[in-house]
Parts: sequence; structure tokens; C-alpha cells
Amino acid sequence: MASTTAPAVATQAGTISPSVARPIASAARASRSGIWVGIFAITMSFMAFTSALIVRQASTDWTHLVLPSILYANTLALLASSVTFELSRRHMELVPGGRLQSEGAGVTWLMATLALGIAFCIGQYIAWQDLREQGIYLATNPNSSFFYLLTFLHVLHVTAGIGAFSYLVGRLVLKNGSLRRSFFENTAIYWHFMGVLWVYLLLLCRTKL
Repeated sequence: MASTTAPAVATQAGTISPSVARPIASAARASRSGIWVGIFAITMSFMAFTSALIVRQASTDWTHLVLPSILYANTLALLASSVTFELSRRHMELVPGGRLQSEGAGVTWLMATLALGIAFCIGQYIAWQDLREQGIYLATNPNSSFFYLLTFLHVLHVTAGIGAFSYLVGRLVLKNGSLRRSFFENTAIYWHFMGVLWVYLLLLCRTKL
């Protein structure tokens, strides 16, 4: 008599039954959709601020800022963090259950990414302090208000990414465990987007503020 047992599904991580594979795939699709919705919302909010900046720039009281030079070092740190993240990805091993596991180099590169993200935030704080020492505050003039607002909001979003990295490192180092592949991949998308968004904001500040 023919067996009614569902055939197993072969994956890179071994053999997973359809009853396990389908929920994993469904959860991955849902989380991927969620991260793209979040990125779309962030993009629209910064586009709204850009439109407001361009409209406000037409006023007669608009002046221009000399951007703190540390912003360029911060940019290099954030872009370098995307590189270290990709190096970490190369050392991740797919294990049964659609999860990722890594030891050695993968964890080291992930910790480097976390450190560079923190360095970026510290650098942004130093940039704000630089402006304060020049007597330029949030309410000093319209363009300084936009600078503080745009850079602060970006740092808030970068901090969310740092939180995700802290979780990833904690899972791999402290608990010596594995990661959900979907969470790792979504973190990668979000972090690379933060880098692209910052380059856009830096160019905006250079040309408009």
C-alpha cells in the first residue's frame, strides 16, 4: 500500500519536511514585506522633510552652514559597516530549520559592524557639539533647525539597527546559538538602506544647508 507520508523537502541545510518548510517560508515572506513597508515609510518621511526644506529655503532669512568635517569620517564609518556586514554574511552557515550559524570570522565581522555603527552615532554627536561651540543651535536659524532634525532622526533609525546587531551578536556569542535567516537578511536590507539614506542626507546638507 502506498505511503501517505508527505515527502521531505531538500534544502541547503539538509532535509526539511513540508510541514516545517511552509511555515518558515511564509514567515520569511511576511517579515520581508514588513521591512520593505518600513523602509517605504521612512523614505516618505524624509522626502516630506526635503520638500519642506526646499520650500523654506526660498525665504529671505535662509543662511548656509559650514558642515563639521567629522561628518565625512562618519560617512566612511557607516559605509565601511556595510562592507563588514557583507563579510560577516559570507561566513554564515545555513543549518536545518532555515537558520544561520557562524563561529570565528563571521562573528568578528558582525562585531566590527556593530562597533562602526556605534562610532557613527558618536561622530554625529561630536558634529552637534562642534556646531554648539560655534553658537549654532536647533533654533538659531532655519537651516540649522533642519540640520539637527534630519541628522537626529537618522541617528534614531541607525540606533534601531544597532539594537538589531546587538541581538545578533548576543545570539551568536552569549548564547552560542543560531539566527533566523529572515531576521539576518532583513537587518542587512535595513542597514544598507541606512547607509544610502545618510549619503543622500549629506549631499542634501551640502547643497541646501
